[in-house]
Amino acid sequence: MLKNPEQTKNDIVQWIRDYFAANGPSCSAVIGISGGKDSSVAAALLVEALGKERVVGVLMPNGVQSDIADSEEIVGLLGIPHVTVNIAAGFEGLSGAINSALEGGAIPGTTALSRDSIINLPPRLRMSTLYAIGQALPNGARVVNTCNRSEDYIGYSTKFGDAAGDFSPMSGLLVHEVIQIGEILGLPERLTKKTPSDGLSGMTDEDKIGFTYAVLDHYILTGECADETVKAKIDRMHRLNLHKLQLMPAYALPGEAHEAI
Repeated sequence: MLKNPEQTKNDIVQWIRDYFAANGPSCSAVIGISGGKDSSVAAALLVEALGKERVVGVLMPNGVQSDIADSEEIVGLLGIPHVTVNIAAGFEGLSGAINSALEGGAIPGTTALSRDSIINLPPRLRMSTLYAIGQALPNGARVVNTCNRSEDYIGYSTKFGDAAGDFSPMSGLLVHEVIQIGEILGLPERLTKKTPSDGLSGMTDEDKIGFTYAVLDHYILTGECADETVKAKIDRMHRLNLHKLQLMPAYALPGEAHEAI
């Protein structure tokens, strides 16, 4: 648990202000609003840091979203400008076009999108939507990454989907710490403690990963896990998904090194 969640909240708010001062003093922050704890807490932090006029919420159901009312509740509670973009037509159009291209067998061993391809396509369409809306704003925008440390540790995110963004204010917080910050911000408990789900696969996060966030957070903090099978699974997920947290490898000519631009 955070020893001083109020101070941590204040530190994150100041970090956000410093980021925008250096990377877009007049820009807005664009954030996807799912109605879960991460987007709710991140949006509230942004409002405190920048003011509600500079935070743009984007609701992105894929067809019918059973908990869309939670997304609508948080944008109403925070008073931020927001839009709803249903990505269903885009998802169906793109997945249909890809399947049509693959069905002839031009690529050996592949005739259609896999289950994982179908699950990961909507998050990537959502991130494209956030950047498109950001570029449409008169003063430009920066897109928020709402991932937390627990998810990042095991790679529970979609590369170039919800794992993308321009800045990540909560990547240092474990799941239980995000909930603490939500409490400090005065957010409804039913949102901050809502059972986490990707809203795409029909399963909860913990059903998909095979262990609880409480077990994961304890392991990250202490290195202790009573179940050796779960420990091995966490270690494997962490190892296999490190590429999501690293910069893209770039070839350099012998004797030369890439310099920051």
